[in-house]
Amino acid sequence: MQSIRNLTGKRNTAILLIHCPDKQGILAAVTEFLNKNQGNIIYLDQHVDREEGLFYMRVEWELEKFAIPREKIADYFETLIAHKFVITFSLHFSDRRPRMALFVSKMSHCLFDILSRYTAGDWETEIPLIISNHDTLRPVAVRFGIDFHLIEKNSTNKGDQELKEIEILEQYNIDFVVLARYMQVLSDQFVTHYPNRIINIHHSFLPAFAGAKPYHAAHERGVKIIGATSHYVTADLDAGPIITQDVVRISHIDNVESLIRKGRDLEKIVLSEAVYKHLQRKILVYNNRTVVFN
Repeated sequence: MQSIRNLTGKRNTAILLIHCPDKQGILAAVTEFLNKNQGNIIYLDQHVDREEGLFYMRVEWELEKFAIPREKIADYFETLIAHKFVITFSLHFSDRRPRMALFVSKMSHCLFDILSRYTAGDWETEIPLIISNHDTLRPVAVRFGIDFHLIEKNSTNKGDQELKEIEILEQYNIDFVVLARYMQVLSDQFVTHYPNRIINIHHSFLPAFAGAKPYHAAHERGVKIIGATSHYVTADLDAGPIITQDVVRISHIDNVESLIRKGRDLEKIVLSEAVYKHLQRKILVYNNRTVVFN
């Protein structure tokens, strides 16, 4: 048997995310399946949506002594458990590092925050690629040793350029995309290639303060709270399943510059938290809503 520790010294584990109609015995059946096969459970969280009658669960267990080979786990679980309870599930392994692509435009605050966490080793991921519609942030990519691709877009070439982006993402074997203040609207054609695998961030001023200068408009109205929302991207602009949100309070002493500073600080924190939850496989999406496990 191969060593159960990866290069960082962490134990290799399997992670199971499931949802299904709520029914007595699901939790017992899943845990019994793992225990009988010598799976040491290190994390278990579950939620019942009583209004919808749905059961959600995330369970993680060590693979060191697990009796079922990892390539057979999904088949065994489908046959013995999932079929009986009409379970929809996904299986993940902690020693596989997802590959992330970053899409950026000109603003750098979210990009630098993500790259600082990445280079510090806080995240189990690979970032081989940055794509942008401007050349402004190329020096950042060079500094961090990440490939940079400039894909400029306009109203006449957007479709062709998105096909080029998809081709590049496939060449780099990208698992998911993070829009780190990427100021372009993605088409349905693009989004369908990465369902629940494109993470976006935006401030809370939409739709009240739309336009190029939302902080100026908010300041003029005397707003008292700035918020930020990170969500998965769907065909419906800024209406995808929400992953994380947070707010910071402001007052009459804040000027436009301090609003922008506080807003950008909040954006990068909320986006990075969403990315971290995604990497931890702690998000389950159902009917445009998320269950985000602790």
